[in-house]
Amino acid sequence: MNFIRNRLLGYGVDDTLVDPLSFVILVTVITLLCIIANFITKHMIIRFIAHIVKKHKIQWGNILLERKVLRRLSHFVPALIIYYFAATFPTYQKVIETLALTYIMIVAFSVINRLLSVFNDIYQTYEIAKTKPIKGYVQVAKIIVVIVGAILVIANLMGESPIILLSGIGALSAVFMLVFKDSLLGLVAGIQLSATEMVRMGDWIEVPNYGANGDIIDISLNTVAVRNFDQTVTMIPSYALISDHFINWRGMQESGGRRIKRALYIDMSSIQFCTEEMIEHYKQINFLSEYIVERKREIEEYNVTNKIDRNNLVNGRAMTNIGVFRAYISEYLRRHPGIHQEKTLMVRQLAPGENGLPIEIYAFANSVQWTVYETVQADIFDHLFAVAGEFGLHVFQNPTGSDLKALSHEVKGE
Repeated sequence: MNFIRNRLLGYGVDDTLVDPLSFVILVTVITLLCIIANFITKHMIIRFIAHIVKKHKIQWGNILLERKVLRRLSHFVPALIIYYFAATFPTYQKVIETLALTYIMIVAFSVINRLLSVFNDIYQTYEIAKTKPIKGYVQVAKIIVVIVGAILVIANLMGESPIILLSGIGALSAVFMLVFKDSLLGLVAGIQLSATEMVRMGDWIEVPNYGANGDIIDISLNTVAVRNFDQTVTMIPSYALISDHFINWRGMQESGGRRIKRALYIDMSSIQFCTEEMIEHYKQINFLSEYIVERKREIEEYNVTNKIDRNNLVNGRAMTNIGVFRAYISEYLRRHPGIHQEKTLMVRQLAPGENGLPIEIYAFANSVQWTVYETVQADIFDHLFAVAGEFGLHVFQNPTGSDLKALSHEVKGE
């Protein structure tokens, strides 16, 4: 400050303007130094380190970069510069040093928290992590770091010893727990939710116990607000998401596909072996022509090799209309533009029951939008209901009034 003041006096600046100008110039210089130091740290040093890590494929280094530990460390530099120059402002020195030290402490505890996450990520790369996970212990350590950090920061701002602060908090803890019970439960739940990333803003969640099914629009200390699909809003206590069951559909939304899992019920009395006429008919279906030829050749080779007498249909191997229908559904789904071809695609037969034989489709639509998903699903089953008769199969349904009426007319006619 004196150096700048003397230089200004040497340039003939008015005495009344020297002190304000010295103050402004010094603040400007310190600000520029902070900006330059921050730029050099983030855009040169960290980029250089990142280049070395990626070039040599250092796994732990990649984890440090992903968790942005080095970027967080870069915040120390401007704070240290400000702390160093605090003595040039005697009037505000104590305040500046306190604030700079507080910022350094916050950054330090933030770095420790990120290093704990890095430690957990590195641990997850080992096989032992599958049987002995430490994520819970890391989360507890993070909570302790946050509590200790908050106490030290408050003590620094107050200019008191942390021990005095702890003793005062201990005496009032019973009162705090009674008066602020919901807030404390919400605070702990909030820390757990954020640490584990169980929910985020915009997540689609379903909480049956609270009748909530929609997108999260707000997360506060005590509540989580969910806008349901009927545009109503449900307020859920934060700790309910820790203690109660709920479904988060984020994984489905991020995957790019939504599961289709629905069955078509076939009347078992319509299932039969394929005749030559049926096989010839199936060959005319585009999706099945290659399958029928290959399947027929395979079955004939098996029967000839094993000298099986096919005069009785029970002997040996033969195609059935239900088997051909399953093959058709598989090929149809593989060619459907609304089905995600890189995810599980399966047509399976479930256990038969009083409603017939379930043929279940297990696949994924290539869109997570609800309307698109429902349209794709309906389009598939519209088609299957219509083509089932081409395979000599009947879709099962319980008798309706018209069925019973037609039956009574047949009985009367007899």
